[in-house]
Amino acid sequence: MPSLETVQWVLLTVVLPIITVATVLLSVAVVSRLHRADARWGDVARSRLVMGVPWGSLIVIALVWCVYLFVQDGITAFDDPVTIPYRAYSYFYPLGMLTASFSHAGPNHILGNLAAAVVVAPIAEYAWGHYPDERGAESSDSWRTDPWFRALLLFPLVVVAITIITSLFALGPVIGFSGVVFAFAAFALVHYPIVTIVGVLGVQGVLLTLYRALRNPIGIYVAESSPPSAPSWAGIAIQGHALGFFIGLVLGIALLRRRGHRPDALRIWIAILIFGFAQGLWQIYWFGGGNVFYLFQGPGVLIVTVLALVVTVAITATERPLVPERISRRFTRVRGPPSESAVARPLELARNSDDRSETSTDATALTAPLERISELAATPNSRDSSRLSSIGQRQAAFTLVLVVLAVLAGMAIPVNFFVLDDANVSSDAAVEIEDYTIQYAEDVEYELVSPVRVGPLSDAVALDASGVIVTSEERQLWAEVVPARQLEFSSEESIAVGGPGWRETVHVERIGWEPVGNDSVYQVEIWAEGDDPQLAHESNGSRADVRIDDQNVTMSSVDGEFTLEVESIETGEVETTTVPESNESTTAGGLAFEREDDTIYAAADGTRIAIANEE
Repeated sequence: MPSLETVQWVLLTVVLPIITVATVLLSVAVVSRLHRADARWGDVARSRLVMGVPWGSLIVIALVWCVYLFVQDGITAFDDPVTIPYRAYSYFYPLGMLTASFSHAGPNHILGNLAAAVVVAPIAEYAWGHYPDERGAESSDSWRTDPWFRALLLFPLVVVAITIITSLFALGPVIGFSGVVFAFAAFALVHYPIVTIVGVLGVQGVLLTLYRALRNPIGIYVAESSPPSAPSWAGIAIQGHALGFFIGLVLGIALLRRRGHRPDALRIWIAILIFGFAQGLWQIYWFGGGNVFYLFQGPGVLIVTVLALVVTVAITATERPLVPERISRRFTRVRGPPSESAVARPLELARNSDDRSETSTDATALTAPLERISELAATPNSRDSSRLSSIGQRQAAFTLVLVVLAVLAGMAIPVNFFVLDDANVSSDAAVEIEDYTIQYAEDVEYELVSPVRVGPLSDAVALDASGVIVTSEERQLWAEVVPARQLEFSSEESIAVGGPGWRETVHVERIGWEPVGNDSVYQVEIWAEGDDPQLAHESNGSRADVRIDDQNVTMSSVDGEFTLEVESIETGEVETTTVPESNESTTAGGLAFEREDDTIYAAADGTRIAIANEE
């Protein structure tokens, strides 16, 4: 007979998820029968999609999953995929450039991106359509307009091309599909603004909540401290998101113009503004020294607001002149008085004569030649006025959108031409695996950033790195993969390096003591899987903020051993001993040192006091 624990496990992990899924499906069925619409949901989907299915979106999502499982080796360790070789470090590292936007940093990363893709990609594919014009027999006459070709090949190929473009023109060593998700969202917003914004703000959260509830019906959470970390927005590839968004905008606007559609301006403006704020496109930031981050939220909000208006004009405005004719004429008068041509006065007399003509047919016959002569004889100022008034509102706004896209892409080009001249880092020890070098170092210059002194950013000049650093000249790779403060909190970390078809794990461990009232004294060891640990770093000594029997106690790390130095304040004499093992004791300088669990005590003349605690 099964135990009570087994029955509970089956109920929670099998029965409850089945009931939840059945309830959701039943709800959809009931609501679909109650909802009185002009057309059934299936008919609406089939009107633009083959069999009503977004085949292209499914293929792209499956491709991203395959990269995570089989290229990044997520199938072996789902929570710990290989990420280091699949970032866009440099144009001189093609593998990273081609795979970065298909790869992900972990399970939460890929689930978040694909949940968003499940929402916005089908909307974008529906807007594009498997049937290029009206559904009918003629739609399959050309292979370019064949619905199955557009669904199974053309749409996925376009998405793959956009994915690679977001890698090539993203700023820094990015990883993730989010740039393409933003492109999907922008393309969908242009065509179906309200549906898209509801999907992004609501449906995506519903999908993630359902997944987490099905995967872990009852969660147990314990309040605990967390390591010092950068703000959440400091880990977002904001330039990559904006780049993808504007790529989607340009493609969406181009398709609208080709089809001659002009959507509602208010809906477009509201949707783009809400999306920009909700998805953090205003989070413009930069790095400073000493774990300082600059968030330009005021300028960011202003930029998003202005661009929402510009994009709305580019989508919905007419081709009325950007500069009215009246203002254009005033502008030309400011530039200088018009210089009349030699035929100006005769032409004016001829027009007046036509106006007094009794025969309208004769007047009409003479008007066209006179206007042509007037145009040919126009002065430069009048021609400038004509050019100014010929620039349409929609054309000007769309040109500005293209300029923003060019700026977003162009700023990444100099950075992505990065070449790593010297991968060596000052370190006592390093692990070498194939072309990788894994080492621990502190206060070394961050090789991938060369900021410029500008106003309030004058402190953000020399960015230093401390922690586990992975380098590879072959891959143009220099990365701080585990910050020193994170290792201080966790004590041990594992780093996966590798490439297509292989992976190796390197372990790093920090052991240390914290003298009372002062900084920690620690050692860092590093080793590859299956090898012996080797000492990679030793910190400086630190004195306990206590005095016993007129003596100071300093803890140090020497050649892999922790030592206690006892210094007499009166004579300056120093005696040294090693830190005793657990529940053992030792003496130095007349002081007795006892180690009880994670604490070291010093005793003399009946006085006993704690001097250090293990990290």
